Amino acid sequence: MPLLLLLVAAAVFIADQLVKNWVVANLPEGETVPVLGEFLQWHFVRNPGAAFSMASGSTWIFTILAAVVVVVILWQIRRLRSISWSIFLGLLLGGVLGNLTDRLTRDPGFPVGHVIDFISTPWMIPAIYNIADMGIVVGMVLFVLITLFGLPLDGTPRARRGAKVEQDRESDPEPSESNDGTP
Repeated sequence: MPLLLLLVAAAVFIADQLVKNWVVANLPEGETVPVLGEFLQWHFVRNPGAAFSMASGSTWIFTILAAVVVVVILWQIRRLRSISWSIFLGLLLGGVLGNLTDRLTRDPGFPVGHVIDFISTPWMIPAIYNIADMGIVVGMVLFVLITLFGLPLDGTPRARRGAKVEQDRESDPEPSESNDGTP
């Protein structure tokens, strides 16, 4: 499953960075370009903050948080045995790496670079976002579903996990007291 996580993360990251490079090279900054009328538009902006450009002066904090998320995901790879968790963590890792790369490499410079946003769907949400953001959001929706269904990171089915806990209890009985009253 670690390979699936890495493949999903690579797909999101590569698509995000390739498209962002195309946006920077080809779209006019700050202008709306209709793609599918009001349904889908390109609107290139450089985002110095988080979602909805919040906390614009704290870009370095988001850089640190993103780096921590990457380390935690990579640390969890060794325990990973679940397809759903692999996809979730791959989407999250790819998205976080995409935006982290912008913060580390784009103007105004390391570690406060602005994230390239360009996708606008005014009918849905009044925000401009990118492929990395989509990976993060879809990943978080998957996380909610995984949590609701109680799917474990190690991929064991619920019934087997319950049986294993019961088996562990039976194989490790509490110490009995001897006849003389000492344990």
